[in-house]
Amino acid sequence: MATIYLVRHGQASFGKENYDQLSSTGWEQGRVLGRWLAGKVEPAAIFGGDLERHRETVEAIATGYGSKLPDMQVVPGFNEFDHTTVVARYRPEWSDRAVMARDLKTFPKPAKAFQEAFVHAVHRWASGEYDHEYEESWPDFKARVLAAFEEMIEYADGGDVLVATSGGPISVIAQHLLGLDDARALGLNEVIANTSVSRVLYSGPRRSLAVFNNYSHLEADDPALVTFR
Repeated sequence: MATIYLVRHGQASFGKENYDQLSSTGWEQGRVLGRWLAGKVEPAAIFGGDLERHRETVEAIATGYGSKLPDMQVVPGFNEFDHTTVVARYRPEWSDRAVMARDLKTFPKPAKAFQEAFVHAVHRWASGEYDHEYEESWPDFKARVLAAFEEMIEYADGGDVLVATSGGPISVIAQHLLGLDDARALGLNEVIANTSVSRVLYSGPRRSLAVFNNYSHLEADDPALVTFR
């Protein structure tokens, strides 16, 4: 059976003007993963969404890997859902980044406060009660991700593949393969670490989740590199 390596992007730039780029920690996470993959994995193809953090994660992996990797092929279906809109529908005042930053500074742990709000915002989006407020509903997001997943497998034609994507798509794929309900899928999304690797085995119509959210490469190199946002 061939293997699909689903990689969540490195840590993005939370709180910065451009979230969609790797932080210095994110770049190092990618390099560490590249070194860990070297000598173990030789992907026949690499895919990713069209987000900057996906592309930069592949660049960081390639730097650590040390030898030539295939060019990343862009499949927008592997993009994350629009988290900015999802949060803004839950907390409309946070559509103004300055207001959000001001509010979060009042908490002892701003990142934790944001994460709690984010979880509530995502559950609101996925509830189905407010679909009219979003350009892409939760069911539409799942359908888009799974279509990209099957498109990628068809192209890979039995070869090993590395996919740079985000936590949302990885949780949707895991949900599909394990037959989980939405609540459990959303729970998975909350614990996927940056540059963690989930492995899917496939052969013909068979798809099996073999490993979920492995970040032992970070723990072995420097436990401080383990991040979830």
